Amino acid sequence: MDNHMKKLERTIKAMANYRRLAILAYLKGEREATVGNIAAAIHLSFRSTSKHLGVLAAADIVEKEQRRLEAFYWIAPALKPAASRIISLL
Repeated sequence: MDNHMKKLERTIKAMANYRRLAILAYLKGEREATVGNIAAAIHLSFRSTSKHLGVLAAADIVEKEQRRLEAFYWIAPALKPAASRIISLL
């Protein structure tokens, strides 16, 4: 139970940010996007967007694939139930 609670806390903390929720809302509609496309859509710098995506990736909420010079991100298909519920509200 303790391990489950720690994983749940990690997921909730990763999503408890306006910018990260904006990223997830964008990805929900676009399926996948580059850091640059996401940054432009949510009006945030490339660097800040990349950091927020790193937090989401560390929590297994988004996945990433490097294609030549660009990194593409999408919402992880095997989401934890808590993350899935939150994203469904966006």
